[in-house]
Amino acid sequence: MVLEAEATHAQIQRIIQSKTFRSSEVHRNLLVYLAEKSLEGSADGLKEYTVGLDVFSKPASFDPRQESAVRMHVGRLRQKLAEYYRTEGAGDALIVDLPKGGFKMTFEPRPASVDRDPVARPAHRGVLALGVALALAILVASFLGFRLWRVERAPEAAAAPWTPELQQLWGPLLSSNRPLMLCLATSKESGSTGAGTASGAFQLGQFLASRKPNIMLTRSDLVSMPEVTMDNVIFLGSSTGNRQIQALSAGEPIVLEPEGIRNLNPRPGEPAFIPDSSDNDESHALISLMPGIYGHGELLYFSGNQIASVMAAVQAFTDPTLARTLVSKLTTPTGFPRYYQVVLKVKSMDNMPIEISYMFHRDLSSLKLQASSGKP
Repeated sequence: MVLEAEATHAQIQRIIQSKTFRSSEVHRNLLVYLAEKSLEGSADGLKEYTVGLDVFSKPASFDPRQESAVRMHVGRLRQKLAEYYRTEGAGDALIVDLPKGGFKMTFEPRPASVDRDPVARPAHRGVLALGVALALAILVASFLGFRLWRVERAPEAAAAPWTPELQQLWGPLLSSNRPLMLCLATSKESGSTGAGTASGAFQLGQFLASRKPNIMLTRSDLVSMPEVTMDNVIFLGSSTGNRQIQALSAGEPIVLEPEGIRNLNPRPGEPAFIPDSSDNDESHALISLMPGIYGHGELLYFSGNQIASVMAAVQAFTDPTLARTLVSKLTTPTGFPRYYQVVLKVKSMDNMPIEISYMFHRDLSSLKLQASSGKP
């Protein structure tokens, strides 16, 4: 049974004012638009082209076959609705949903349920809510960092030096028309992102704000393979314990493990394993640029087990001096590699990198052919 329009509008307002949607204006607008069209009874006739013009201000020349922005945001809206009802909206009487295969939203009363364990269930929900709250807090803080920098510091960001070396490193991701998604790695145990991941996200926000509009932010446990296929993706944080990230990075010759970095095929003079220091003053970062699924798009990983190592990986890609050193190490007489992995040594103090040095790298350009053919 569909509830009255007044109650439905109230529920929509409750959702767009929630923490889940507070940091995403584009998804608030899309939700309101599709809800209104659904209530009017005209959602069945909506086309991707129309949504692109009405919600995303696309030009009349917009071609949904060539640009996937509408599909990507609609898929993300479904994820956000599911996240809202898992957390803040767990007790809401009205379920707002967007079934796959169209733009028509549904508005249904929550089915009655029987609480079989009235004593244990509240405690479980409390633990779950705490973990989700921590994850959301870091995500919101990171995203607000993006927005604050773009709105208040855009002139300064635009004035930041853009060197040939930075162009060499970032060209594959920024020159493409594909959307750019920043994916924050989450802890397997808590479902939350770490401090190094959040700090690195803010650092990237400062650097990319004036150079790539509409960067999408998500967590690794929420990202879907169709999104990865449509986007260029930056993964930030530790890959250990992250099923999504590990699945996409399978086959890499250098891998991050909980205690350090494993070099699966060491060359003469290279260590087979590089342990992180137990007292956190020395760690290691792994930067990997890989082809996307079936060779579509780019996947860039800034990985490390400690706060300082994740921040150092980002810094190596955003600081002009470090970028110059990195490019010089990667460049050979045959040119700059299309895909690669780089290992960095990081000395830190109070979780801040104070010295970042190159150790070794691998040219993975041959992976492009393998990815294009779908071979492992």
